[in-house]
Amino acid sequence: MHDNDSKYVIREVSNLQKVAIRANGDHECTFTSVVHLIDVQMLIQAFQEIRKDAASGVDGITAEEYSYNILVNLHSLYKRLLSGEYKAKPVKRVWINKEDGRKRPLGIPALEDKIVQKAVEKIMNIIYEPIFQDYSFGFRPRRSQHDALKMIREKCLENNINWIVDADVSSYFDTIDHNQLTEFIKLRLNDGGMIRLINKWLKAGVMEEVTLTESAIGTPQGGIISPILSNIYLHYVLDDWFSNVVKPRMKGRCFMVRYADDFIVGFESKDDVERFMKVLPKRFAKYGLKIHPEKTKVIKFGRPVKRSQKSMRGTFDFLGFTHYWAKSRNDNWVIKRKTKQKKRKLKRQELWKWIKQNRHRTIEYLQAKLSEKLNGYYNYFGVRCNIEDLKSLNRFVINALKYWLSRRSRKRMNWDKFNKVVMEKMQLPKPKLSNRLCMV
Repeated sequence: MHDNDSKYVIREVSNLQKVAIRANGDHECTFTSVVHLIDVQMLIQAFQEIRKDAASGVDGITAEEYSYNILVNLHSLYKRLLSGEYKAKPVKRVWINKEDGRKRPLGIPALEDKIVQKAVEKIMNIIYEPIFQDYSFGFRPRRSQHDALKMIREKCLENNINWIVDADVSSYFDTIDHNQLTEFIKLRLNDGGMIRLINKWLKAGVMEEVTLTESAIGTPQGGIISPILSNIYLHYVLDDWFSNVVKPRMKGRCFMVRYADDFIVGFESKDDVERFMKVLPKRFAKYGLKIHPEKTKVIKFGRPVKRSQKSMRGTFDFLGFTHYWAKSRNDNWVIKRKTKQKKRKLKRQELWKWIKQNRHRTIEYLQAKLSEKLNGYYNYFGVRCNIEDLKSLNRFVINALKYWLSRRSRKRMNWDKFNKVVMEKMQLPKPKLSNRLCMV
């Protein structure tokens, strides 16, 4: 790197640090001039941080192709940003299979749109992170689903929670109002250049094969910028409203935990939960959103008094887990979690199908891929009190392997032969709780 480049990096980092210091120190501050921070060096950093193995967008350009003349390409992109000639391309839509057999749309932005969005996201994260509520976890740095699960358990116990609202927002990402989103952004980031960039992505539309569909509402599918835009919208629609309007008016204690558009609200008082449910749909309707009337549930979830009350206790699902009351080894009532039944079923269906389709592969290939799949499951669902589900999945995989591998030929394998021919060579990972999750 040349001396001039070193000065360039130092200046850019210094400016970002100044923005961070101001953002952390003044939560009421409105930033009016930050778009100039997007320079060639920041675009280089953004390119380094995006996925290089992702499919190409409507422009057909891959990260590998773009990197051949990376400096020339990024200087050209910077000049177009500076002059206002940069144009956002439509998001390419493809359909992928879900675990339950249905298909879901996947949006693939053009490569240069990803790069600029990544740069904008870096700046917006610095500006908005200090004002986001502590109980918001989705798409935020150093915050995970397990952090959200831990908070739910702690708040239920601390606040003597008796009622849970399990809320569902209908098609949230597809129904965000562009005008209202822009107004929300301006409350904290009133920079004309940044607003114009965001609006270009919002209005770019979706390309499916040769059909272009304009975007009147919703955030860009698959866009790097979409998560923080969606968090900003719900921050003002829900989070701030809950903290500043709802909680002060409640008779008993209450809490909320949100991960993206999924959120749980707990209440100590039945009167409070009834009042909340009367105003929640109205609040969302005011901003073009809809609370799903059938999927949104109110669950009685108070600590049981007697063991005989077991059949009367409610359960709720959140982030793939079913939460329920049970007795601990010390004979105390505690909140435990187990893998949601639908998740268990879909995972087993997925593995059965995969083993069937790959039964003629080598033992080494099967071991590598199944180890990857099992470790991913263990790392997420390996929380305290859920070890039996992990053991059950391990047994299921072994049974599925025996069933399909014994059908490679007309000769069937009994268990002795299967263990000798297959399992002695295939060392699958043992079911275990993740150390960092054991206390979740």
